Amino acid sequence: MPTRSPAMRSGGFTLIEILVVMAIIAMLAVLVAPNIFNQQAGAMRDAATAEISTLSSALDMYRLDVGRYPDSLDGLMQNDSDRAAWNGPYLRGSELPNDPWDTPYVYEPDGNGFELYSLGADGTSGGEGNDADIGRD
Repeated sequence: MPTRSPAMRSGGFTLIEILVVMAIIAMLAVLVAPNIFNQQAGAMRDAATAEISTLSSALDMYRLDVGRYPDSLDGLMQNDSDRAAWNGPYLRGSELPNDPWDTPYVYEPDGNGFELYSLGADGTSGGEGNDADIGRD
């Protein structure tokens, strides 16, 4: 049986080499994936905080024009006060935004002020961590 010279060998990888590379990639994925998901959760919380700030500013502009806060967030998009002083819509776009988890923001006017918050990732009141309400003191 003739021996082959190094120049005649095929240029492929062995099964062992492929398995070693796959094991290394799997270990890296296990180390990196949790960090990526934590960054995404933090970004969604930051987006909700920014949107609450924008909605709060729009509510304050409504109050300056009309003299009171609207009964619902819909008042920012359409004149629910029947007053000529309404100078809206107070938000860009054609509809009210939902929070990053696609749940409507909770708006509770109390006459002289309002409470505006997101229910967080779980969509229910209360919670901790990523499930905590955002914008609630």
